[in-house]
Amino acid sequence: MSDFTGRCLCGAVTFKGTWGGDPLRACHCGQCRRWSGHVWAAAEAADLVIEGPVKWFQSSDKAERGFCPACGSSLFWRKRGSDRIEVSAGAVDNPTGLRLQGHIHVADKSDYYDIADGLPQEPQG
Repeated sequence: MSDFTGRCLCGAVTFKGTWGGDPLRACHCGQCRRWSGHVWAAAEAADLVIEGPVKWFQSSDKAERGFCPACGSSLFWRKRGSDRIEVSAGAVDNPTGLRLQGHIHVADKSDYYDIADGLPQEPQG
């Protein structure tokens, strides 16, 4: 039995797994903001099973981002060449079992919002 399930907006991609080692953190870097439309929040998954068509986009020399080619939902992030995948918290079915633990790349955050939740903030990653 999995700890979580999730899907893209149209349901063409579904996934399930257990939560891995990295906690849920919000990334405020420019790439994540542009890709997700605001802040990217993701946690590492273990034993991840993905069903359906996922398109992987190489967003830098270090990272790839997975999305649904039908509806465009932003679903996954991974370091290039790694088996470790982070899953978008927004695509996970409730209850997620997650709690935001902090913020990364806050030096790159946009000017239209403040971070005022009292959680740890790392200037980079």
